[in-house]
Amino acid sequence: MPVEIMVHEQSCRGCELCIDICPTKVFQLDEEKRICSVDHAEDCIACLSCAYICPSGAITHRDFHLVKNFYRDEEFCKKMGKFL
Repeated sequence: MPVEIMVHEQSCRGCELCIDICPTKVFQLDEEKRICSVDHAEDCIACLSCAYICPSGAITHRDFHLVKNFYRDEEFCKKMGKFL
């Protein structure tokens, strides 16, 4: 059963940070609405990096088991150091 991922459309700013940090490329940008959308929920590993980095708190998850040793892209973290 895939993790249930919700993106609050009124909160999403379309900054694409969730798209950049997701190690399994779950998200895509809805070009028309200029917001993030869930494209491959079945690929989510529940690292919660997207929810952690989202500046507006627009992403929430349900029905997941917490992953302790999750992926972090070192280059991305260096670039976004001020947020992490």
